[in-house]
Amino acid sequence: MIKVGIVGGTGYTGVELLRLLARHPQVELKAITSRKEAGMPVAEMFPNLRGRVKLAFSTPEESELEHCDVVFFATPNGVAMQQTRALLDAGVKVIDLAADFRIKDIAVWEHWYKMEHACPDLVAEAVYGLPEINRAAIKGARLIANPGCYPTAVQLGFLPLLESGAVDVGFLVADAKSGVSGAGRKAEISTLFAESADNFKAYAVGGHRHWPEIKQGLESFAGKPVGFTFVPHLLPLIRGIHATLYAKVSADIDLQSLFEKRYAGEPFVDVLPAGSHPETRSVRGANLCRIAVHRPAGSDTVVVLSVIDNLVKGAAGQAVQNMNILFDLPEDTALDAVGMLP
Repeated sequence: MIKVGIVGGTGYTGVELLRLLARHPQVELKAITSRKEAGMPVAEMFPNLRGRVKLAFSTPEESELEHCDVVFFATPNGVAMQQTRALLDAGVKVIDLAADFRIKDIAVWEHWYKMEHACPDLVAEAVYGLPEINRAAIKGARLIANPGCYPTAVQLGFLPLLESGAVDVGFLVADAKSGVSGAGRKAEISTLFAESADNFKAYAVGGHRHWPEIKQGLESFAGKPVGFTFVPHLLPLIRGIHATLYAKVSADIDLQSLFEKRYAGEPFVDVLPAGSHPETRSVRGANLCRIAVHRPAGSDTVVVLSVIDNLVKGAAGQAVQNMNILFDLPEDTALDAVGMLP
């Protein structure tokens, strides 16, 4: 059995990790930390876990995380980097669901996250946990930087185009929309029901912290600098991301075949038939990215539609997928749930 600890178990990604790991046949949950809620039974805060998770929240000091096989950080940015070195030195593998180890350029990271990095030397070692591109490296990693939610949907949508050289890398646009759970489980006026319901708006158009993460990935796929515009929006949904991606075709290529061949055999990327329009509800609760590719009216513009559940393939589900790879388990272990309809 894999002994698992979770740091920061009271947020939306934390409870999603618990939901998935509670049904994992090879996992033994050893500790779930929260300084504020220490002593409270997990199922008291999250009643959906009654009968499935019997642990209570504990402080990090009393949780003996160093005796776990793997520790997940479902914490705000800046927390994992303070504790990761000690866990790695104790032989524990670390999967960080925040952004502490995603961006390789430390100066860029510090600019966007407005803090000094506590362990920049570990950033170079961290493996970016997008299995569809880094599966082999993940398998041998000690430290995994779990991708962000927008970056997962956007990178998986652009990946085949950039690898093949089929588009002009100077003009890439991501028009992406997310449900309110992407903002986290906190009191914030903009995500109150009366503020977000019956409403649709763009935000952070001048610069979103996921932009450098996405750009880093796109440039690694293309092997050269890219011109990339990213505009996020808030939808009146709890879960879900819909990314509409635009690029200019620069080669004569069968786009449908390109995507189907690139993702053939990938357990968590579903390329839909030509002419399809993926819906966020089709992936709700599932560790799945559904993609459709279009070339409207025979123009030189390719439009890719990419949908995920931001809490599953965009966070906790992808983290469990990475754990499965780390411990040489079938990738779909505990991740074979079907999306919830209606």
